[in-house]
Amino acid sequence: MKKLGLIGGVGPESTVPYYKGIVFGVKDSVGHDFFPRITIESMSCFDVVPMSVAGKKQELVDYFLDGIKSLAAAGCDFAALSCYTGHMVFEELEKVSPIPLVSIVEATLDEAKKRGYKRVLLLGTKATMEDGFFQKPFLRDGVDVVTPDAATRDWVADHIMNELEQGIVKDDTAFREIALSLMRQHDADALVLGCTELPMVFSKYPDIPQLDGVQIHVNALVDRILSD
Repeated sequence: MKKLGLIGGVGPESTVPYYKGIVFGVKDSVGHDFFPRITIESMSCFDVVPMSVAGKKQELVDYFLDGIKSLAAAGCDFAALSCYTGHMVFEELEKVSPIPLVSIVEATLDEAKKRGYKRVLLLGTKATMEDGFFQKPFLRDGVDVVTPDAATRDWVADHIMNELEQGIVKDDTAFREIALSLMRQHDADALVLGCTELPMVFSKYPDIPQLDGVQIHVNALVDRILSD
């Protein structure tokens, strides 16, 4: 059984469901009372988001690599970032990481293809919606990705950073209305919760077809932990 190293704290609200989902997911899979060994390196969304918005990719690589090296030193066999935004430098990190990495973007894409989706609506931080790192593999595999207009992207990013990252859920109905309107406008098959804090809002709306990146990534990590 492999030991996972998780980059957490980006932010805390998503790190908790990651941890619980992984340990109980492994327990359920093995069928008896057992929790896997996991090391969490808690980093900060208040460092990651400003660097990502400013396009400081090398700084972001260096920042995450420092955390991954700590996980490798703790004996982890592989690692994952518990955030979409950090994946804007995932390819660069893969090249220099001392241990293998498991991508939330690729895991989400695999699930979208499994469900037969052809077009998805992406909501997330500004970097996730605008940088192109998310769209690239989806377009490669024939799945269209649509995003909101600039003003709506600003609104979504602001509410993620200043509310959800702080553990606050206020105007969740506006999120719902934005998602439904854009999905109708673009004839999207599903909504991608492209920030790992967005399940705080959209878990209340199971009627909206959605790709919950946290749960999808957790499932992939459980499989990797259990792999020979």
